[in-house]
Amino acid sequence: MALKKRGDTWHTHFFVDGERFRKSLDTSDWREAQRKERELIAEAKAGKLMASRDEFSRLAFSEAADRFIADRIPRLAPRSVQTERERAKAIKAVIGNVPVWRLTVEQVRAYLRSRKAAGRSNATLNRELDIIRGVLKRAKRWHHFSEEIRPLPVRENIGRALTYEEKVRLLKRAAARPEWQTAAWAARLALNTTMRGCEIKGLRWCDVDMIGRTLTVRRSKTEAGERVIPLNADAWEVILALYRQAQGLGNPEPGHYLFPAVRKARHGERQSSEKQDKEKLDPTRPVVTWRTAWRKLTRVIQCPECGLLQDPAEKCSGCKADTEDMNSPFHGFRFHDLRHQAITELAESRTSDQTIMGIAGHVSKKMLQHYSHVRIEAKRDALDALSMRPVQKPESNDTMKGYDTNNDTKLRGEMEGLPQVTDLMVELSGIEPLTSSLRTRRSPS
Repeated sequence: MALKKRGDTWHTHFFVDGERFRKSLDTSDWREAQRKERELIAEAKAGKLMASRDEFSRLAFSEAADRFIADRIPRLAPRSVQTERERAKAIKAVIGNVPVWRLTVEQVRAYLRSRKAAGRSNATLNRELDIIRGVLKRAKRWHHFSEEIRPLPVRENIGRALTYEEKVRLLKRAAARPEWQTAAWAARLALNTTMRGCEIKGLRWCDVDMIGRTLTVRRSKTEAGERVIPLNADAWEVILALYRQAQGLGNPEPGHYLFPAVRKARHGERQSSEKQDKEKLDPTRPVVTWRTAWRKLTRVIQCPECGLLQDPAEKCSGCKADTEDMNSPFHGFRFHDLRHQAITELAESRTSDQTIMGIAGHVSKKMLQHYSHVRIEAKRDALDALSMRPVQKPESNDTMKGYDTNNDTKLRGEMEGLPQVTDLMVELSGIEPLTSSLRTRRSPS
């Protein structure tokens, strides 16, 4: 290592593991220069300092971001690559011309402030911050930012769970219009298999065991998501409907998708007959999205006078009744909430945690608790199991036969005059026991 003074400023020049490092120490004091040089050498040995011959840090941020994403392509799904490129567009529009080594903490903060002022959510900003952090780590400069730039707080939105009546209404509404048929089939599969939307879109006929009545998820969000799911009666009915559709398009092959893509009509092409409508489906490609259909079916309202489904408006388009203050009961209900709904019903049915994780593809009980929405009825049933009130047997007048042990009769006098457990609980809605781990303790009769 060597110190050299150029003008009034000291510079350092040293090697670590064959890598050459040259840097200005921004000081004219010799002792201060020695101290800074030792710190730089320690950072270089820890891998926190970019070598002089590495030109990545000298690239403009836009070019560095493109190279960073290109290096990640082998480890990401095509959809994830597309998503990261879309996130990088906003970053490159603001700080794209700044060289990576000259990017400062204040510039990153200013970017986050401008995006927040534009109405972007904290979750979106965190995803964009992932791109900035990745580029800076690649340039060995993130250690200058890590103490100042932290992820923004995000409110955990675990979705909502429907009652049985709401679920039936939602499925009936989804089947009300032909243009919602694909979304309706996908919704029924999600409710009966816990599958994610991306897993449903990627299903091929080779993944369906028509004899064993099972589905194999080969590609998922995580490795735990790769699983085999048995089909119940409702899910099997959807598979048969999809198979009949596939037969109408020709002989279904193992590589064909259950949910085929819609072929875009060419310029000047007219599609009117049923045969032409079927020709628009391409089973060799998966459906891209059913977002438009899902948004429409969850936002439409039903006129209380004539029962007509229609978009929200001041007046009913049929009977002209006043519908200005009407909102859909399913407004804001996401397609992914169907997976939450299925896991909730499994949890409330007292299915074991291990079985639920095997069906849903979870990795840990923490994720299971995140997705499970135990509703107030299940909470009340669970808390009833804690009650000290004796169980009344219809065939006997002895109210003490329902207790667990023979010694419970000794508690009769102690129990009289004592308030019940549930009477002492002020805020019942704030107690959320896991129904899968609770069991009613009653002696066999």
